[in-house]
Amino acid sequence: MEHDLSSPPFPSWPDTAPDLVDVAAGRAHADTVIRGGIWVNVHTREALPGHDIAIKAGRIACVVPDASYCTGPETEVIEANGRYMIPGLCDGHMHIESGMLTPAEFAAAVIPHGTTSMFTDPHEIANVLGLKGVRLMHNEALMQPVNIWTQMPSCAPSAPGMETTGYEISAEDVAEAMAWPGIIGLGEMMNFPGMAAGDPQMLAEVAATQRAGKTVGGHYASPDLGPDFAAYVAGGPADDHEGTVEADAIARMRQGMRSMIRLGSAWYDVETQITAITEKGLDPRNMILCTDDCHSGTLVNEGHMNRVVRHAIACGCDPLVALQMATINTATHFGLEREIGSLTPGRRADVILTSDLESLPIEHVIARGKTVAVDGALTVDCPHLDWPDSARQTIHVGPPKTAADFEIAAPEGRNSVTANVIGVVENQAPTKALKRDMPVSDGKVESYGDTCQIALVERHRATGGVVNALVAGFGYQGKMAMASTVAHDSHHMIVVGTDRDQMALAANRLAEVGGGVTIWRDGEELALVELPIAGLMSDSPAREVAAKADALVQAMVDCGCTLNNAYMQHSLLALVVIPELRISDLGLVDVRSFEFIPILEPTT
Repeated sequence: MEHDLSSPPFPSWPDTAPDLVDVAAGRAHADTVIRGGIWVNVHTREALPGHDIAIKAGRIACVVPDASYCTGPETEVIEANGRYMIPGLCDGHMHIESGMLTPAEFAAAVIPHGTTSMFTDPHEIANVLGLKGVRLMHNEALMQPVNIWTQMPSCAPSAPGMETTGYEISAEDVAEAMAWPGIIGLGEMMNFPGMAAGDPQMLAEVAATQRAGKTVGGHYASPDLGPDFAAYVAGGPADDHEGTVEADAIARMRQGMRSMIRLGSAWYDVETQITAITEKGLDPRNMILCTDDCHSGTLVNEGHMNRVVRHAIACGCDPLVALQMATINTATHFGLEREIGSLTPGRRADVILTSDLESLPIEHVIARGKTVAVDGALTVDCPHLDWPDSARQTIHVGPPKTAADFEIAAPEGRNSVTANVIGVVENQAPTKALKRDMPVSDGKVESYGDTCQIALVERHRATGGVVNALVAGFGYQGKMAMASTVAHDSHHMIVVGTDRDQMALAANRLAEVGGGVTIWRDGEELALVELPIAGLMSDSPAREVAAKADALVQAMVDCGCTLNNAYMQHSLLALVVIPELRISDLGLVDVRSFEFIPILEPTT
């Protein structure tokens, strides 16, 4: 694969040191000076009034009480007017594809919110397009005016033997990617049973990363903190974002991992874990704030990392500590403390001006020394990659679907059956393993109450395969169906519905438009979000995608769903590495034991 990129790499500190030294010494003039602000120093956790920041070649030359000695007639002067000067915010764990946007449009959406550095794991596209897809994401990321580092996906499939992906990632793929310029480490090691069991491929991927001197991302989605957890940590993952309670955060930090606590569109895991800092008094430098997925509606309407920092503060965290968790802690973890994460000499000049540290209005954003947003408005271009047709033609589901494809046959002569049902849990990634008595009509299991059908339609190899099961918790009513080609992590097509005819209509619609999300009721389409790139992303602006996503959410409400951010729950129903029950193209998976279980309990 070609490594050529359309933009040159950002100049290094050693390359620019002579210029930085000359400016700091007063022998040369700064390109830009931010004048008269309160310097928020995340190394010492201080807010120091009356400071200037002098910038040269996109990096900070000095932070001093008065930079007039290195300010010349050509120097751009930005007046802080007594506002706080804080480092650009860092998202330590996220998946750009989950925003339904390409890297360019994701950057355009989050820059006005003050995010200047992202650590992204494109394992969604890896499942669809393999190493080529990862390379495309990596290349567009490096074209942006902010810092987007890529973690090489570790697990495609996420649980070998439990699902079939479009492509598989090998240890050789990982080793190759470690040489790419924008690769910062290994993406979350989701195959935690394999790691704990000493799986040779998982250990080889970790070894290739460690030997390259890069960071191994973790994903231990189990409440068991016994020998399996100890074995997982011994394998090398350096962080984990799957904790949900205080004990999870403490266990990670005590074992030398970074505890990443997330506030995404649907995951609310900050409040229950930050007490390890605010109440137990543990060292906050070992805790990192992240989003682990925000959809476009959240980005446009609520924010990104600024939203997470505000939330942490509202949960009782000192504002300066919360800022550390979204800046220097993240930088340190990825070996970039001398590059980003603080307003100190040599670092990239990623600066936010804000008038208040608690409400955190993002009033002026500077990235690499250039103004990129003012008062919520983007002021730079975010260049697009020319995505090839192979990335836009990825929905291969075989013949058009009919209602018969979504039938669940009951044992002969039965009027009801006991079924294993996936139970959705609001605002959390885990599901519950439920048992429900379901009615039978004409030999087929029917939806009842808050339990409806779910189907996985194979979409990578045109096998035409459909796996049917049952799901509870969405609260859908009437004759409806919702389909999505975003279905972590294998990204087959997931269809949830109360009526098999509507399920067929929804599935066929996505095959027609090349991927996305659609919802149908009584034979009519209520909402559609087209995601033509890998069936995961749109290269349209975030506001356009968000408007369609908002219409989708409203359509879900109109069909009876009252869950917060229910779309995110829908998108995780095939995620076979998070307990308790999930659906895959191979059947219904009990993630507690990593075994397939029957949809219907055997008759006695």
